[in-house]
Amino acid sequence: MQTDQKLTAEQAMEARHSVRKYDPNVAIPQGELNEILRLAASAPSSWNLQHWRFLVVTDPAIKQKLLPIAYNQQQVVDAYATIIILGDLEADKAATVVYDQALAKGLVPQQVRDTMISQVENAYKNNPEMARDEAIRNSSYAAMQLMLAAKAKGYDTCPMGGYDKAKLVEALNIPSRYIPSLMLTIGKAAVQAHPTDRLGLDQLVIENSF
Repeated sequence: MQTDQKLTAEQAMEARHSVRKYDPNVAIPQGELNEILRLAASAPSSWNLQHWRFLVVTDPAIKQKLLPIAYNQQQVVDAYATIIILGDLEADKAATVVYDQALAKGLVPQQVRDTMISQVENAYKNNPEMARDEAIRNSSYAAMQLMLAAKAKGYDTCPMGGYDKAKLVEALNIPSRYIPSLMLTIGKAAVQAHPTDRLGLDQLVIENSF
């Protein structure tokens, strides 16, 4: 059911709207979904620690469990998948793997590898507030990129902040290492999103200083 239309980055940004009513009969082929997730995972991240994890829920029974957790928003059931964007509170543990791989591929010299790992270790040491901020901030980059990748491939999404975080963690057995950043539905719209307006740049942009 994917559209053959190819969208530029600009077109995808302008075409993306939050869709809340989905066609429950439309499936996303696994290869296409994987490609959307791959593109999402190319997002930038602090120290390249890639703080995001994608908990992809397609099982109808589990989606039904999500319904009351999401305050009975039917989209979590009707969309092909409900994706929980998770932020890694212990992303520093990935530093050695990330920079050892970069060193092995000749992307960084030994000195840079050692310096970067030291920076990460020092930044995360005894600093849970920073770890939480980094987890949410960086996983949000991937979430936005996922929505744009989905739209570019002809699918619709909706970012959701309205859910019971504690019950979500319990229902899906999410380890304490990860914090839910947001819930995101993806599928094919049954009803197109209603138009929205945007503030003008004259209201949004501050030049140089307040």
